Amino acid sequence: MNTKRFTDYGLSAEITRALAELGYEDPTEVQSKVLPVALEKKDLVVKSQTGSGKTASFGIPLCEMAEWEENKPQALVLTPTRELAVQVKEDITNIGRFKRIKAAAVYGKSPFHRQKLELKQKTHVVVGTPGRVLDHIEKGTLPLDKLNCLVIDEADEMLNMGFIEQVEAIIQELPADRMTLTFSATLPEDVESLCYKYMKAPVNIEVKAKGITTDKIEHSVIQVKEENKFSLLTDVMTVENPDSCIVFCRTKENVDKVCDGLFDRGFPVDKIHGGMNQEARFEVMDDFKRGEFRYLVATDVAARGIDIEKISHVINYDLPLEKESYVHRTGRTGRAGQTGRAITFITPFEDKFLEEIEAYIGFEIPNVPAPAKDEVKAASDAFEEKLSKLPDVKTDKSEQLNKKIMKLYFNGGKKKKLRAVDFVGTIAKIDGVTADDIGIITIQENLTYVDILNGKGPLVLQAMKTTTVKGKKLKVHEARN
Repeated sequence: MNTKRFTDYGLSAEITRALAELGYEDPTEVQSKVLPVALEKKDLVVKSQTGSGKTASFGIPLCEMAEWEENKPQALVLTPTRELAVQVKEDITNIGRFKRIKAAAVYGKSPFHRQKLELKQKTHVVVGTPGRVLDHIEKGTLPLDKLNCLVIDEADEMLNMGFIEQVEAIIQELPADRMTLTFSATLPEDVESLCYKYMKAPVNIEVKAKGITTDKIEHSVIQVKEENKFSLLTDVMTVENPDSCIVFCRTKENVDKVCDGLFDRGFPVDKIHGGMNQEARFEVMDDFKRGEFRYLVATDVAARGIDIEKISHVINYDLPLEKESYVHRTGRTGRAGQTGRAITFITPFEDKFLEEIEAYIGFEIPNVPAPAKDEVKAASDAFEEKLSKLPDVKTDKSEQLNKKIMKLYFNGGKKKKLRAVDFVGTIAKIDGVTADDIGIITIQENLTYVDILNGKGPLVLQAMKTTTVKGKKLKVHEARN
């Protein structure tokens, strides 16, 4: 019999409190299967679809097992994309918030020296893309001697993107005495052989793909000539009138063309593809997560592991040529118990690719006719009305968790020989404050950030204006970021 509540796993009070404030009530199927095994520090190979709650299933054990006192990284999580690295880091930070677990994300096209400085600070969990993680290992900026856990997330995508050799090179540098957890939506032969080469009698867990059946996601295919695709897209959008929709294209050129075309017609739309700089990609993704626009046009860079709530529709403007991509694209909708629709456009010469996808997912996707002109006309008033309204702003799941947190800035750090314990010791002596009210502490060369929890920020801010830390008088104010 499966345990049904997070309180049944013997987790620490800090972790269960964070889960409650994040709105995690009952474990998903993958979480209920992974948690008991991972908490026993056994190696695991987990095959589970995207959107099934994988991140928390490894994030909870990592935060539970991390020792706060240890300054060097104790866990490494490898992800195929930068977006996923940042999201996993945020999820781990939220889960470990009250235990003061510090996570860092390292990835390419972001200043190496900034990441180097961050890794010099107390860091419990490092999340990163294989290339940049390998850079840090080779340059000696990512210490490995205290590392006792490796997580390989989205392992099949690592293979598809050509990262498996880098992953193997990283593994060879890690301490042999560690636990290894591999998560993958599919389990290609190369990934499986990697697991058995470097893992110790791993426990296999498979959660059957429910989201790729028709119970949560309604799949359909519309036949269309290439030159008529854009016209079909606007007709489908008018009739479907989605609250929130991702349109997937194969190339960045198509993303630009489709996004510009929709924008010119007054659609609240933005785009994301690999040709954009990292900051712009993060900004667009954050805005879409908050619900500031309804339509996102994207290449497959947005298809893997990005957790955005309440996407009602996925439209494959271009059929994916890899069968796995169909699973990951359509897995953006129908998440967390919601229902969704996946509509795929197919041109006359793409039948063999569709057949491969259908063989892979195990069912035939029904053909549906393109919307008729009178159907489009009948739906246009409701569509125009929705276009004129702002979308509902989506609340971030960490909002409840973070609203009682104030980040304080102190103008002293490592150069003044200050350590995290110095701040904990000083702040915990303030009347009405305990160590449980102190969150993540980030000490840099000349400054320190301290998260104050439980709404105690104003009290600590006021008291620290007249209190020394290790005999040193520091300026203190609320941090802006």
